[in-house]
Amino acid sequence: MTTNRHILGWLQAAPLAAVLLAFLIAPIVMIVVVSFWGATEFSIYPAFQFDNYEFLFGSSVTYQVFGATLKYALITWALTLTIGFTVAYFLAFHIRSLTMQVALFLVCTIPFWTSNIIRMISWIPFLGRNGLANQTLMSWGVIDEPLEWLLYSDFAVILAFVHLYTLFMVVPIFNTMMRIDKSLLEAARDNGANGLQTLLYVILPLTKPGIMIGTIFVVTLVMGDFVTVRFMSGSQSANVGRLISNDIALLQYPSAAATAVVLLCTVLIVIAILLRFVNIRKEL
Repeated sequence: MTTNRHILGWLQAAPLAAVLLAFLIAPIVMIVVVSFWGATEFSIYPAFQFDNYEFLFGSSVTYQVFGATLKYALITWALTLTIGFTVAYFLAFHIRSLTMQVALFLVCTIPFWTSNIIRMISWIPFLGRNGLANQTLMSWGVIDEPLEWLLYSDFAVILAFVHLYTLFMVVPIFNTMMRIDKSLLEAARDNGANGLQTLLYVILPLTKPGIMIGTIFVVTLVMGDFVTVRFMSGSQSANVGRLISNDIALLQYPSAAATAVVLLCTVLIVIAILLRFVNIRKEL
């Protein structure tokens, strides 16, 4: 009887396992294999060599690009966490009506009804030299000449990242906050805790799973993004995604695959470090 149940369980899991094997594991394995191949100016050839990795780790550009990628991820994470936590806290604890909570939450999702590229490019006429931001500041007398760093700079890149990915921080934090037993907040107040103490010692610890899930989403999305950096920096900055994109444009697939493998390992290490702080499966 037990054997039959095991067989039935394996048969039920087989379709999902096949999908994961075909669309997740197999492509990653192929990328790893190609990363050891060789390439000439006009072709690639199967081989087992470490030339791509030797070139990657032997170039100072690699460390600069990975450093810039981690910088973008860290700054974006800090800003999205601040904004996301504030928005989620307001929706969860200051809006009493469930209907209003749902309505305001849907308002937060409105930007996602359009393409990421459209939302990103919409900042260009706003931040440009003759854009609305500069024209408004000049008309108010705040500045005498347009601010050049508003567009095609790290500021523009991070602004676009925050705009694109804040909702990925709001959703898991809001979901976790909605599951907090309100009687715990009442108990904290009854024991003399003020608002800040309740936030730090009750709400924040109970929201850690949502914060970690949001952090994983934001960090992985930022580290893998390349379109935002290309457009919002005016091709003046680079991250790992752009490095891979440039190699693909030059038909240097083995080099691109090696960079992708290193990026994947870096992201997995970052996620492993984050998961050391909280056991998401246990907390949820």
